[in-house]
Amino acid sequence: MATGKPSSSRLAFLDWMRGAAAVMMLNGHVFHSFTRTADREGPGYRLTQFVGGMPPALFLFLVGVTLAFLMASRERQGLPAAARVMAAMRRAGYLFLIAFLFRIQAWVFAWPWAQWRDLFKVDILNAMGFALALMSLLAIVPGVGRVWLAAALGALIAFGAPLVSLMDWSWLPGGVRAYVVPDLQSFGFFPWAAFVAFGVSAGSVLRTVSKERFDVVMKGAAGLALLLILGARYCSHLPYSLYPESEYWLNGPWLVLIKLGVVILILVGSYVWTQYGATDRWSWVRQFGVTSLLVYWVHTELVYGRWFWFWKERLSPLQTALVSVAVILSMLALSVFKTNWKSLRQRFAASPRATSRQRSAISDQPSAVSHQPSG
Repeated sequence: MATGKPSSSRLAFLDWMRGAAAVMMLNGHVFHSFTRTADREGPGYRLTQFVGGMPPALFLFLVGVTLAFLMASRERQGLPAAARVMAAMRRAGYLFLIAFLFRIQAWVFAWPWAQWRDLFKVDILNAMGFALALMSLLAIVPGVGRVWLAAALGALIAFGAPLVSLMDWSWLPGGVRAYVVPDLQSFGFFPWAAFVAFGVSAGSVLRTVSKERFDVVMKGAAGLALLLILGARYCSHLPYSLYPESEYWLNGPWLVLIKLGVVILILVGSYVWTQYGATDRWSWVRQFGVTSLLVYWVHTELVYGRWFWFWKERLSPLQTALVSVAVILSMLALSVFKTNWKSLRQRFAASPRATSRQRSAISDQPSAVSHQPSG
């Protein structure tokens, strides 16, 4: 997730991709929170939840890409391996801090119905922080080597998830266990961190090739994405399994690879659109991408908090769609306000006061006419 402002130094397609993930997230969460129970079995609702289930993978992948950029930047600066690891660890620490502040805010706003266990819920921000802390060690490995090592680590996490589920983790406290073990109620390291590792691999690729070769890289990425989707789907339907027990929607490695393929296709599509389809004008989708953290934070409280309790699970699909549009527009307004806050504050502070000071200064100056010699 990002909090910055668009700049020429950023890769626009990554902002656009992050913004698309934010829009999918907003729509999916609104339908999940407000759709009445009787309409939750229809194909429309299922589609919103299927599409709305992609943003976690997209955000985790993108945070891996930005981590790779950080590693490459520190490497170009000539920092030793230990300093590169510490720089990555600081990024992880920042995300952990944001994650706990987010949980504290949600707990305070839910008082007195909040439970103390809610403070330790492992949400996607916690998952990002934990994954980045462990992935920081990849900073030791230089450029091309990091591409292959991160990809191998992602595959290891994905295919290791069913084995982790089979182990006895009862000795670990529940709050700690949620960071590691696959669970439908949290974002455990297995298998979600696989997307971070794959993102580090992709980001390392983008930093080892020139921008002039991005077209070639994206063509190869599109082919890889299709291979992943078709190959993983075929393997998921085989009559035998590598594991004595595995749940497709919980810890299935083939599901991870299918989602990875979709993520890469969205990456390629975002690149093609921003490179050849979009103009240089302002983009509302990219706007979401540069303030995705703020949008995530505020909308979660609005959609799942107590504010609109009278609509929870009570709206028809059409009514929910209208609420979704309203939430997206309100979050867009918040995003625009965030990116323009500094200039707006400076303009507001300067206008009336500066005018009055200018008038005062003019009145204090000697009159050019009254001091002219006569006759």
